Amino acid sequence: MAAPPRRPTPPIKGGPRFNQLIISDTVRVIDDKGENLGVMNTSEAIERAAEVGLDLVEVSPNAQPPVAKYLDVGKFKYEAQKKANAARKTQKVQDVKEIKMRPNIDDHDYDVKMRNVTKFIGNGDKVKVTLRFRGREMSHQQLGMALLQRVQEDMKETAKVEAYPKLEGRQMLMVLCPK
Repeated sequence: MAAPPRRPTPPIKGGPRFNQLIISDTVRVIDDKGENLGVMNTSEAIERAAEVGLDLVEVSPNAQPPVAKYLDVGKFKYEAQKKANAARKTQKVQDVKEIKMRPNIDDHDYDVKMRNVTKFIGNGDKVKVTLRFRGREMSHQQLGMALLQRVQEDMKETAKVEAYPKLEGRQMLMVLCPK
């Protein structure tokens, strides 16, 4: 029994197409000095790139026709990876910090909690304000709603409400995020 015919190797994942992996019949070619050589046949462009000692790399595959450039593929991939790593270092991951309160919180305790909320918002984090009801406090949910509205009013200059107060079981939740 004969083996099934082999398919051509699929393009390499995670990088641009180059040389024989370019699908299009024609490409707009830019040489190693940055000059536009015009639209030409892909095979001819690959030959010209080989004469210079470089690869033909597809830099803009969605254009009509695709744009390809004479580059060293290894160097191109290395620089793209360096850019991605630098971007990853500078990005800020937004954490969700939680502040827990009770409906009958005292003024000083409230001020301490609000100082923490201000600090978290200032650092660029989201803040989840959790209000916990115990026992008979469940029958006075309007006190909890008033407290969360007070938090919202105190933070209106620095934060906006992402999730408005809602009751989930025995706790009331609200999420604030930086403006």
